[in-house]
Amino acid sequence: MKKEKIHIEYPLNASSRSILWNAISTPVGLEDWFADKVQIKDKAFTFTWGKSEVRMAEMIGIRINSFVRFHWLDDEDEKSYFELKMNYNELTGDYVLEVTDHVDPEEKDDQFELWNSEIDKLKRAYGM
Repeated sequence: MKKEKIHIEYPLNASSRSILWNAISTPVGLEDWFADKVQIKDKAFTFTWGKSEVRMAEMIGIRINSFVRFHWLDDEDEKSYFELKMNYNELTGDYVLEVTDHVDPEEKDDQFELWNSEIDKLKRAYGM
C-alpha cells in the first residue's frame, strides 16, 4: 500500500533559533520530547520508548538551523521519511515547526494525533 505524505505546521512561541534547533536535531534535545532515549552512531539514530519499543532511523538530510530528515530503517518504502523543519516568521518573531511524515492511509488520523501529542511535549519541555 502506498503511503500518503502529511504536512503539519505548529506555531511555536520560541524566539531562540539555537534552542529549537537543538530540540529537533540532537539526541539530548529529542530525548526531551520525542523519545525516552536517543543514541546516535554516524547517521544512525536509535530511538527507544519505554522498556521495549526500539526503532532505528537514518538521518538522510540535514541543513543546519533549518531541517532534519529521517528514514525509518524498518520501513519498506525507501522514499518515505519524516522531517522536522523550522521556519522563522518575521511578522510574529516566532518559529513555525513544520512536520512532514509519510503514513499508511488508514493510520493518518492516528499519526496526526501522535504528532500533536509529541509537539505538545516539545512545547512544555521548552516553554514554547
